[in-house]
Amino acid sequence: MEWALALAAVLAVVAVVFVARPFLRDPAPASDRLDELAPEARERLALAEERDRALAALKELEFDHRTGKVSDEDYRAQVGPLRRQAAEVLRALERGEEARHERVPDQGERVP
Repeated sequence: MEWALALAAVLAVVAVVFVARPFLRDPAPASDRLDELAPEARERLALAEERDRALAALKELEFDHRTGKVSDEDYRAQVGPLRRQAAEVLRALERGEEARHERVPDQGERVP
């Protein structure tokens, strides 16, 4: 009976060590830090952030106009440049996506 208890204790210790092993090792050198993105990915991320800022500014301007904080004249003066900025960023993102899809081979296609 004593040997069964000792065997169970050893088995429990082995199981705990086996499960904890990944947590005890040093992390792999690969990292997911943003500053380690490829230049194309960094550019896409910057464009996406710029798009988000432009769209948020348009949304805020629209809200301020509807609530009366911004006059009709000021709204007309500000909405055009914001829309142009948003459109330019969206076109740049679209061009980047098209270029990326052109470089990716179809399934079964071999890359030279």
